[in-house]
Amino acid sequence: MNPQRILFGDNQFFGVNHMSEEKSRTQAMKFRDTPSIMRVLDYAYDSGIKTFMCTTYERVGEIADIVRDNPGRYPDFDFYPCLPYAHKYANSVGEVGIVETLKRYAPGGVLNTLVKGALSAVKQDMSKLMELLVDAELKRFQDVRTPVVFLQNIITDMLLGMKFYDLLGDFHRYIEKKYDAEAGLITMNLPLLVKVLKDQGIKNPIVCANVNKIGFRMCGGIDEYRKIIASGDCRVIAMSVLASGAIPPREAIEWVCSLDGLDSIVYGASSPANISNTKMMIEECWGLNSTQG
Repeated sequence: MNPQRILFGDNQFFGVNHMSEEKSRTQAMKFRDTPSIMRVLDYAYDSGIKTFMCTTYERVGEIADIVRDNPGRYPDFDFYPCLPYAHKYANSVGEVGIVETLKRYAPGGVLNTLVKGALSAVKQDMSKLMELLVDAELKRFQDVRTPVVFLQNIITDMLLGMKFYDLLGDFHRYIEKKYDAEAGLITMNLPLLVKVLKDQGIKNPIVCANVNKIGFRMCGGIDEYRKIIASGDCRVIAMSVLASGAIPPREAIEWVCSLDGLDSIVYGASSPANISNTKMMIEECWGLNSTQG
């Protein structure tokens, strides 16, 4: 399968803006409850953006509950979960430590191992631990559509840096086997990740990366990204196309849509006007109709 061309992201819902702390605080206050988020998602969905690419933070579970309980309202609503929600684990480690965090979030297999005092066995079997944590993160998405499941860049790039390449392959295969879904990976280093996945025997992976005119968080440089996107070796979803507001929307979207071979764009917006305007610009630049192409 190929991802839809235009996807809706969630950074604006929990106050992420890489250029402005003030804007982050304002957004976090605006979307401090689930109904305020659903109003924006409903508008995006009714505008024809059927895929929500989202971190697995707590309120996303409530959104999944709403979609699950209202199949007539959301017959073709797709979630693209991005896991793990690193802040949840980091906060828990700060509060109660690593062992208690594993007990808190992982299913029984890890808990039983810890109770037996065999923490070393857990450390030696990182692949099994990965599977248990994936299962825990995806529990809230049971019975909703999750055709692609992503590994967050904080983990993808850490594994790349540590040269734990096998774990990236294990994640990809586990998602396909256990969840009958495609695995996606988010990265700030597209050139290295695509090479590693090819070496792992993974063909045409779905990869989400920063793609923007100024090279913001694009490790390897714009020219390398152009080559990889045009190569057909992977399906690239462009994120941060506006570089957190550093590039004017029209200029940013015209540039990214001109890239040969780009599959999809994910963007976030907090108002109906911004949702509509951005979607229309992408459709215009890509030559799409008002529905997704």
